[in-house]
Amino acid sequence: MHNITILGSGFAALTAVKQIRKQTPSAKITLISPEAEMIYYPSLIWVPTGGRSGDELRINLTRFFSRMGVTHVRANVTGISNQGRTVHTNVGDYHNDGLIIGSGGRFMKKLPGIEHAIALCEGIPAAQAIRDRIQQMRNTGGGTIAFGFASNPNEPAAMRGGPMFELLFGLDTWMRSEGIRNLFNFVFFAPAQRPGQRLGDKAVDRILTLMKEKDIRTHLGHKMVRFEANKVVTEGGEFNADLILFMPGMTGPAWADNTEHVTLSAGGFLPANEYCQVQGLEKTYVAGDAGSYPGPDWLPKQAHMADLQAVTAANNLTAELAQRNVREKFKAELVCIMDMHNKATLVWRDEKRSFMLPCRLLHWAKIAFEWWYLRDYRR
Repeated sequence: MHNITILGSGFAALTAVKQIRKQTPSAKITLISPEAEMIYYPSLIWVPTGGRSGDELRINLTRFFSRMGVTHVRANVTGISNQGRTVHTNVGDYHNDGLIIGSGGRFMKKLPGIEHAIALCEGIPAAQAIRDRIQQMRNTGGGTIAFGFASNPNEPAAMRGGPMFELLFGLDTWMRSEGIRNLFNFVFFAPAQRPGQRLGDKAVDRILTLMKEKDIRTHLGHKMVRFEANKVVTEGGEFNADLILFMPGMTGPAWADNTEHVTLSAGGFLPANEYCQVQGLEKTYVAGDAGSYPGPDWLPKQAHMADLQAVTAANNLTAELAQRNVREKFKAELVCIMDMHNKATLVWRDEKRSFMLPCRLLHWAKIAFEWWYLRDYRR
């Protein structure tokens, strides 16, 4: 019986659990994460408008782990050694025959004054803080909200741009429905001249056009300098903001530096090949935001891509442990339903085609997908 360890309890890690159990019903699976819970990040965009509460997006995984025969270890990973066979944590060491890393990445917090900004995708507390600040501003006459995101300068694809567009347009739609949009000024800023480029040229053109139509001022193409309590400062000028919503670029997990025999990528991620195997380690795979992968320059860091990589990682690891000569490459695919509170646009991109489809029904499709995706974890 093989002893397989999985790090994390997000999209990549949980998909890996299901795929490994499907491939090897008798395997011993140990999952290490700080809590036995999953946060459904795609729906955080609805928390600021009251469309979701934090408790609705925090999924207790105890029953799922029991059903899957998973032993959960509540711990923080501190490093990996012995060619991937030993995982070090703050509660002890854990040994394995095979390892899948799905613990996610982290946001870069080096920009001076970053404490004055709120990053939606940091989790439920951040989304609730945005909700509370907007309500406070509403009660005191409104103000200026600045929306922005940046990438990792050493790995430009390491960013979370999509949720910021959803938050921007979703709040605009919601405020108009509430009759309070006139109380607020919106400013969108980014170091890139054409933010969201990995979505494709047509998508970027549509996004920029929408900003003009909705009276959203832009400040684009200027490197960030710092944030102040009520100000955004760039090399191309500065502007006042009563609330700063900013998604920094991403890098790898904090413990990645303590991984023997691995040279991290330029952006600080665990380097992987097209099979999701961590370069320099044996029987060790990575899926999702913790890794740096070969592929097109638009290769996304999003839940859908993490799921695809997790299936590939699980299939390759179980084949390797069974000494089967099977090697599966992950599929590069970007699928995003960009929500606007009452309608949405589907953006789809792979290595052969790219298209976008706006449709009011897609807003409800995104809600339905949340239910469908979480059903296995909630029951």
